[in-house]
Amino acid sequence: MDGMSGSRRGSGGPSPRALSIRGSVLLPEAELIWRFSRSSGPGGQHVNTTDSQVELRFDLAATTALPEVWKERALERLAGRLSDGVVTVRASEHRSQWRNRETAAVRLAALLAEATAPPPRPRRPTRVPRGINERRLREKKQRSETKRGRSARDWG
Repeated sequence: MDGMSGSRRGSGGPSPRALSIRGSVLLPEAELIWRFSRSSGPGGQHVNTTDSQVELRFDLAATTALPEVWKERALERLAGRLSDGVVTVRASEHRSQWRNRETAAVRLAALLAEATAPPPRPRRPTRVPRGINERRLREKKQRSETKRGRSARDWG
């Protein structure tokens, strides 16, 4: 072995080094705050000993990882979810802390990707083509004639 503890295998442990939002924008691991606690609900004896619930916090107001425009957009759109400029995501579906960490990271990335997306293009109003309008009026007149032909006054 190379002198490190042998508890972890792979390239960097359970969480990614940086969280990809959209395009080339990444959230550095240093700005992500992880907290672990025991999950509620059923799970047998195992649940009493493991901190499998994951809470991932990201200080949106203080970050320098996001472009300024994205940051303002996200702060505005996530205003109801923020607590002192910090966005929090929780995951406790899985029994494994590692899988909950992955779930929380994916949720945060999706939340920020949606919150920083550019607004949709404004709709350009278009006119109804004259042919379509004329056809509608013609069909309306025809329907009216059909219904008038059914009236009981001609019946004798």
